[in-house]
Amino acid sequence: MAAVPMVELWRGGRLESAHLGHAVVWGPGGIEAAWGDPAAVIFPRSSCKMIQALPLIESGAAAAAGLSARQLALACASHQGAAIHTEAVTAWLAALGLGEADLRCGAHLPNDPEAQKALVCSEIAPCQIHNNCSGKHAGFLTLTRHLKAGPEYVDPAHPVQRAVREAFEDVTGEASPGFGIDGCSAPNFATSVAGLARAMQFFAVANPEGNRREAAASRLARAMMAYPEMVAGEGRACTHLMRAMAGKVAVKTGAEAVFVAILPEQKRGIALKIVDGATRASEAAIVALLVRYRALAPAEPVVAKYLTGPQRNWRGLVTGELRLAAGFA
Repeated sequence: MAAVPMVELWRGGRLESAHLGHAVVWGPGGIEAAWGDPAAVIFPRSSCKMIQALPLIESGAAAAAGLSARQLALACASHQGAAIHTEAVTAWLAALGLGEADLRCGAHLPNDPEAQKALVCSEIAPCQIHNNCSGKHAGFLTLTRHLKAGPEYVDPAHPVQRAVREAFEDVTGEASPGFGIDGCSAPNFATSVAGLARAMQFFAVANPEGNRREAAASRLARAMMAYPEMVAGEGRACTHLMRAMAGKVAVKTGAEAVFVAILPEQKRGIALKIVDGATRASEAAIVALLVRYRALAPAEPVVAKYLTGPQRNWRGLVTGELRLAAGFA
């Protein structure tokens, strides 16, 4: 089954670009709706950070370190590198008796405009704490210390990554066909779009009083919904969408146009992948599905921001329109 058109850009009355993709909605009885190929194998990239954080709680490492819900949200984050993120990671590492040098995520300029300007103007080089995955890596280090394991926690053979893979394959319901190395140097395990949606549905129905994995999943989903600013940051779709849904739905983006949603009240999970990697299309597609399943009110301003509407140039002139494809609308 091939990917299907999901989002289109029109200019001058003509179709200029079409973004094809796959999407799955998984409910209590399994797949409820699908577009494209549910079996398409993808790298979930950062959309699966809540899965990668499961061993952090299940192992007892989070409890031993006294991690708060705010820190658990940061463990699931692709943050902006704003002060609220970097200060939180710095304090987290210090509480562990660790520092920036213990991270293995690499350094890049923060995406937060104020933080980026401060570094550039002061001619201070960014460090690994500015990496958008530093919260996830602080979680990995917390688990590493708890397990008394070696420092190279991003090695696929390391106990941390073996625990992540076991949790990943359990909640997706699939043996992963392999992994790629993510931008932050950690292994990213492949799965199908359906498997990723199944995992999100597991988080949606996880019982806080259930077994260790269910309790961990419930706690992570609730942390994300309670602290959307820690999961992404100001100006980001994840934060905007979770705020608009008033803490009732968790969403998470991943590089190369992956997006997931956890809908506890509906007991549903959603996963989608735009095959050309376009963020504008993955954001529009997830908003369309959230509106379709009444998790997001059509009148919310974020719908107009990310879903469809006129495209303007630098002079403010309308140059085109973003639309949902006919088979996806």
